[in-house]
Amino acid sequence: MVVSTTIYIVVVGLVLVLGLLLGYFARQILANQQLRRTENEAKRLLEEATAAHEEMLHKAREEAVKVRAAAEADSRERRFELQRLERRFNQKEEKLERKLEALDRRERGLTGREREIESIKTQLEEIRAKQLQRLELISGISSDEAKQELLQAIEEEIREEASRRVREWETRIKGEVDDKAREILATTIQRCATDVVSETTVSVVPLPSDEMKGRLIGREGRNIRALEHATGVDLIIDDTPEAVTISSFDSLRREVARVALSNLILDGRIHPARIEEVVEKARNEVESAIRNEGERAIREVGVIGLHPELIRLIGKLKFRSSYGQNVLTHSLEVAYLSGMLAAEIGVDATLAKKAGLLHDIGKAVDHEVEGPHAAIGADLVKQWDKSVEVAQAVSEHHGEATTTSALGFVVATADAISGSRLGARRESLEQYLKRIESLENVANSFSGVEKAFAIQAGREVRILVKPEQVDDLEAMRLARDIVKKIEDTLDYPGQIKVTVMRETRAVDYAK
Repeated sequence: MVVSTTIYIVVVGLVLVLGLLLGYFARQILANQQLRRTENEAKRLLEEATAAHEEMLHKAREEAVKVRAAAEADSRERRFELQRLERRFNQKEEKLERKLEALDRRERGLTGREREIESIKTQLEEIRAKQLQRLELISGISSDEAKQELLQAIEEEIREEASRRVREWETRIKGEVDDKAREILATTIQRCATDVVSETTVSVVPLPSDEMKGRLIGREGRNIRALEHATGVDLIIDDTPEAVTISSFDSLRREVARVALSNLILDGRIHPARIEEVVEKARNEVESAIRNEGERAIREVGVIGLHPELIRLIGKLKFRSSYGQNVLTHSLEVAYLSGMLAAEIGVDATLAKKAGLLHDIGKAVDHEVEGPHAAIGADLVKQWDKSVEVAQAVSEHHGEATTTSALGFVVATADAISGSRLGARRESLEQYLKRIESLENVANSFSGVEKAFAIQAGREVRILVKPEQVDDLEAMRLARDIVKKIEDTLDYPGQIKVTVMRETRAVDYAK
C-alpha cells in the first residue's frame, strides 16, 4: 500500500516536471515566433521610413533649387534696379553741377548789376536832392511842410470818400430795414383798425324837466352839497335846458356820480340821507362794471389765467384817459398790435398780448402810488402774475428801463403805434406850441444854422444853413447830429424828419 502511494507520487511528480518542461519549451517557441514577427515588422517600418525619408529629401532638394533660382532672379532684379538708380543719380548730379555753374555765373552777373544799380541810385539821390532844393526855393516851403500839406489833402480826400461810402451804406441798409419794418408795421396796422374815442372831463346827465334842477339843489343847496361831498365831483347846474353837467378830472368819480344822479332822478326821493345811500350803491355798481369790463377785455384779447386783482385793475382803466385817449381801449389796441408784431418776428404771441394788455396797468393806481406808471405796473405784474418776461416788458415800454428783451421792443413799438397814429390822441395847444418851440431851439443851437422851421405838426424840421459855413458833406453830418440831439433831449411820439437845405445864390446888378 505504501509502495503504491509512493509510485503514485513519483508518477505525479514526473508528470508535473514533464508539464513544466513542455510549457517552458512551448513558451520559448511562442516567444521566438513573436520575436521573428516583431523583427519583420520593424524591418518593414524601417524600409517605409527610409523610403519616406528619401522622398522628402528629394522634395527638399527640389524646393531648395526653386528657392535658389528665385533668389538669384530677385538678386538680378535688385542689381539691375541699383544700376538704374545709380545712373539716374549720376545724371542728376551732373544736372546739379551744371545748374550750380549757371547760378554762379548769374550771381557774378547780379553782383555787377547791383553795383551798377547802387551807382545809379546814388546819382538819383543826388539829382533828387538837387531837385528838392530847387523846388523848395521855387515854392518857398520845405519838404516837411509839403508832406504835411499832402497828408492833409489825402486825409481830407479819405474822409470825403469814407463819408460817401458810409452815406451809401446807410442809405442802402436803411432802405432795406425801412422796407422790412414798413411791411411788418403796415401789415400789423392794417389788421388792427381800432377806433379810439376821446374822453372829456365832463359828463352830461339828462333831466326829465327843469323842475328837477331845483330838487337837486335842495333847500339852501344841501342836496347838491351832499352829492358833491359824497362823490367828490363838481355838479354844474346852469341854464342848459333839461341837463346837468358833472365835472371832474377823475373819470371814475364822474361815473359814480353819473350813475348815482341817474338813479336819484329815477327814484325821485332826493335828500342827503338818500343821496349817501344811492352813492354807495352806485359805487358797487361801478365796481361790478369794472370787473365786467376787465373780464370782457381779457376775453377779447384771448389772455387767460390772470389774477382777479389784475382783471379788476384792467377794468379800472376804462375810467382812465391819457391825452384824451381811453387807456383800456389803448391797452386792447396795444395787445392786438403786440400779438401781430410778435407773430411777424417769431416772438411768443400769447405772451406779447398779455404784456401789451398789462403795459399801462400802473395807470390804474398811479394816483395812489409814487413813481412812473411803467415801474408801478411792473411791480403789480410781479406781485399778481409772477411772469418775469411780462414784468420786464412792462417796465421797458416807456424807456425808464433799458430795453433788452425782444418782448420789450415789441410792446414799446405797439405802444408807439397806438399812441402816435392820427386821431389817437389830442394835445393841448400849449403842449403843441412847446414841442414845436423845443424842436426849433434844438436845430438853432448848432453853428451854421440860419433858420429852422418845425412843420407838419412837429413831424418834420426844415433847416436852412449858411452856405459859406456849411458845405454839402457838413450838411449831412449836421442832419445826423441834430437827429441825435433830438433823440437824446426830447420826448415825442412817432418819428421826426430832419431836412437840412443848403442854397448858394449869386446876385449881381446891371447898371
